[in-house]
Order: sequence, then structure tokens, then C-alpha cells
Amino acid sequence: MITLLVAMDEQNLIGANNDLPWHLPNDLKFFKEKTTGHTIIMGRKTYEAIGRPLPNRNNIVITRGDAAFPDEVTVIHDINPILKWNEEYPDEEYFVIGGATIFEQVLPYADRMYITLIKDTFEGDTYFPPFSAAEWTVTTKEKGKKDAKNPYNYYFIQYDRKG
Repeated sequence: MITLLVAMDEQNLIGANNDLPWHLPNDLKFFKEKTTGHTIIMGRKTYEAIGRPLPNRNNIVITRGDAAFPDEVTVIHDINPILKWNEEYPDEEYFVIGGATIFEQVLPYADRMYITLIKDTFEGDTYFPPFSAAEWTVTTKEKGKKDAKNPYNYYFIQYDRKG
């Protein structure tokens, strides 16, 4: 199963200067809970923003270049291996975690999306690609806890592709 996992504001903003435009620890906790023990797939810029392979996950980086990565990172050069793995191992969940270009390429093949929707707007330069709500079913929608460390209203929403 190919799953997109992303946090965005009300205007589909997902990034600012290769970083998150907000600080939301509960979303980071959600991310860790969902992805630990699974494969995470990201573009080179997302990997560089994280700065290291994430522990207890199979880290895959998609890049057109030949930059060096640590041994625990698998490098691929397009999305075709993801589609092949998904076909060969349909019970596995492959988490695509960014950035925008990778989301745009993989979105037509995704089976599920976990979107943390922050009910606010921020300044930034990177957006999640548009998608048709008609192609997706909202499976779960849970309001996140707002407190001093998580100062926004936000929802954890699971979308599953129809049909």
C-alpha cells in the first residue's frame, strides 16, 4: 500500500525554506507512530531537512543526482521501484513523506493519505498538490489536542482511495 503522510495548513502549504512552517509536537509523534517499522520514501531535499536516516525505518531517498548518503539509506532515481515494490508486496505499507515533487509524482498511485490539517494559514513556498475529494473517502477524522506546546487547532485525517 502506498500511503502519503503530510501536514498542511488550510491552503495546502507544507513547507517554508525546506522546513516546516509550524511547530506541532503531536504531529511529529503521530508521524513516528505511523512510520516506525515501515519504509519511508522521501526526496533529497526532505532528507536533507531531516538531516539523518530516521531510526527503526527503512529510509529510501529519491534523487536525480548522485549525492552520497549513509549506508542505511537506499537511493532510487524515480518512482518506478516504489510501484514495483507495491505490486510485489501489497501487504507492506510504503510511506511517502515529501516533498512536493515526490507527492505530485506518487499521488496518482497512492492508496491512502494521512493528512494533519492545521486550521490556520502560514507563510511558505511549498504546497501539497491538488487532489479531488471525489476520489477519496474520509475514513477517520480526529481532532488533535491543543495546548501550550501544540498551539493550533488541527485534525488527523485518514483518506482512503475509493474503488
